[in-house]
Amino acid sequence: MVEAITRIKPTIRTNARALRTGMTLAEQRLWHAIRGKQLQGHRFRRQHPIGPYIADFACVEALLLIELDGGQHQDRIEYDLERTKFLQSQGWRVMRFWNNKVFENLDGILSSIVGTLTASPAAQSFSK
Repeated sequence: MVEAITRIKPTIRTNARALRTGMTLAEQRLWHAIRGKQLQGHRFRRQHPIGPYIADFACVEALLLIELDGGQHQDRIEYDLERTKFLQSQGWRVMRFWNNKVFENLDGILSSIVGTLTASPAAQSFSK
């Protein structure tokens, strides 16, 4: 049986491109650490569209998403929960980290990501 290919709306694709050029400092720092298969040979994409959403970082082969949250996310808890629920329903594992943790403990974040990459895909992972 062939699965239907979900098309990404052109506006979502355009927004993803804009977000790639306007990454936050935390996103830039994490991207510098995970790009180019630096994390155990896993390839990450930045600002990756999935359905109506744009994930900060995606490792497609491991079905793993990394989301960095700034202060604005404290006011969007319900939205983030809905978003995470949708992404998980599409088979993705979602990890979330606060922006300030990227500057305070990047090595810890990278270790956590590696741990999730090497864990069973069935195990859902959430961090902050």
